[in-house]
Amino acid sequence: MNLQPEKEGESAMMTVHQVAGLAGISERTLRYYDKLNLLTPSDTTEAGYRLYGEADLERLQRILFLRELDFPLKDIAPMLEAEADDRRLAVERHRELLRLKAERLQGLIDLCGRILKGEGTMSLKEFDGSGVGQRRDEYAREARERWGDTEAYRESERRTATYGKKEWAEVQAEGDGILKEFAALVGQDPTGPAVRAALARWQEHISRRYYRCTDEILAGLGEMYMADERFTRTLDGFGAGTAALMSEAIRRRKE
Repeated sequence: MNLQPEKEGESAMMTVHQVAGLAGISERTLRYYDKLNLLTPSDTTEAGYRLYGEADLERLQRILFLRELDFPLKDIAPMLEAEADDRRLAVERHRELLRLKAERLQGLIDLCGRILKGEGTMSLKEFDGSGVGQRRDEYAREARERWGDTEAYRESERRTATYGKKEWAEVQAEGDGILKEFAALVGQDPTGPAVRAALARWQEHISRRYYRCTDEILAGLGEMYMADERFTRTLDGFGAGTAALMSEAIRRRKE
């Protein structure tokens, strides 16, 4: 987390002034985020000064990612909660949108170069940002449709709101450990005992850490692991074929 205080012995809690200076944003912006309940500091001093802890700084980082991608403030709060269910997938999406944005900017830089060399003819296509905007709108709509009005989403929101840095590290390590098990089992019978045991641990992990993962919800996740290439890419990051194995194991778990 790059918003951490870096000086040895410096308090883990930071003031509005410190956080604003570190992140390159105004103190007024931080106070506005607090007013919107977008980022509420975890503590205050006896004198009433706001203090930000590690979990607050991590949330600010997520807000700044979405602001960098030009999401309006009204959309950011629900997206933050939707992203909490799968941080790896959220970061994959951020990277995808940033790459699209970088490609557009590179096109403008190249156009400047051609004009300076006297090689450029009148061109406006490089200013077209509709591709980035369309993908951004799809991302926001998907987050709302998938998680915004479900009991699983609300339950996940309640649970994860209490997690600090230590808890998130435990959740991440636990989930990654199970996914590594699946990766090591690629090529085995998806109905075999080892795969079934890993699947049971995965369902229990979701239920204990996020929301009650019923068989119906698990079935929907299994379909998504292969239907959504971003899920597939994330799972296959643990080993090629991981997503397919998990999806097939879920589909055939009643056999």
